[in-house]
Amino acid sequence: MPSLQKVYMNHQQKPLVFDSLILQHKTDIPQQFVWPDNEKPNSEKVKELAVPLVDLGGFISGKSSSAKETANFVGEACKKHGFFLVINHGVNASLIEDAHRYMDLFFALPLVEKQRAQRKVGESCGYASSFTGRFSSKLPWKETLSLQFSSENSSSNMVKDYFENTMGKEFTRLGKVYQEYCNAMSRLSLRIMELLGMSLGINQAYFKELFEHNDSIMRLNYYPRCQQPDLTLGTGPHCDPTSLTILHQDSVGGLEVFIDNEWRSIAPNQNAFVVNIGDTFMALSNGRYRSCLHRAVVNNIIHRKSLAFFLCPKKDKVVRPPDELVDEKNPRIYPDFTWSTFLEFTQKHYRSDMNTLQAFTNWIQQNKHMN
Repeated sequence: MPSLQKVYMNHQQKPLVFDSLILQHKTDIPQQFVWPDNEKPNSEKVKELAVPLVDLGGFISGKSSSAKETANFVGEACKKHGFFLVINHGVNASLIEDAHRYMDLFFALPLVEKQRAQRKVGESCGYASSFTGRFSSKLPWKETLSLQFSSENSSSNMVKDYFENTMGKEFTRLGKVYQEYCNAMSRLSLRIMELLGMSLGINQAYFKELFEHNDSIMRLNYYPRCQQPDLTLGTGPHCDPTSLTILHQDSVGGLEVFIDNEWRSIAPNQNAFVVNIGDTFMALSNGRYRSCLHRAVVNNIIHRKSLAFFLCPKKDKVVRPPDELVDEKNPRIYPDFTWSTFLEFTQKHYRSDMNTLQAFTNWIQQNKHMN
């Protein structure tokens, strides 16, 4: 497999800087942001996808009949396209509002301020202005701030401390909001994991216990206006390498999913979270549930933002499907791996796309033969 070194920027050259405060006004966008014709977004409006709406109210309040029905509904959605919306999820609306508001505050800062949290090469957390410095072509039109989260009690202030230590004491309020938001996402993830276990016909607690102690990633996505939105993408087509993604969109819209050989949009819903299966859970389900190919488009009128929580197992936890999902008819598809190895693969050896899990599987097998 070609190493990512081939697509890393030549660090002898002066790297391109993505400063959204300047670039959102440019009528001709830098060539590095122009995508190949076959990957450019459709200029015609894509059709909206009717995404299954899962009401968690009954399940959260402990109605057993509701739990079974909800689990079946989730299972159908995961077999079909791996995407569903959850409502009555129990997350405080004012917390979601604060998380969006503070995102605006952070991304409106001058570039030099945001760069205090600059992501280091090969790491998965910190501030990134597009992928400049990492890749030299097909750059996404976005900025991100990624935060490490751990559900361990000993790390209960990890997100808050990160803001204070990298950005200063004046960012304590942001840190508290995102710490609280991550805690809420972790709790919601575990509830969804219970439903996923039930839907696969295994013990309801199996996946919940597996992810009880999680090492997850919280990402703030900011997609500035773009004067040539038909030439670029906010996020290129990819499947999430993580286990489960819980996304909250603002009211602008831009998320698209590849279903039945065409791109379909997922309309924003302020009362709902968009949930999708990632590659790691695809491996845990022994391929029964598929991670879904998706992307984000940009527009020339207004910036868009979204909050993404990526549930991941503890870094040293071995990812292996439960015995009930493996038999003669359903032999093992993917080898055992740890999340830390998969994460390193996506940061240092491979740019996530629709084939990440298969490429990772091949990489593991090649390395086994070499050792």
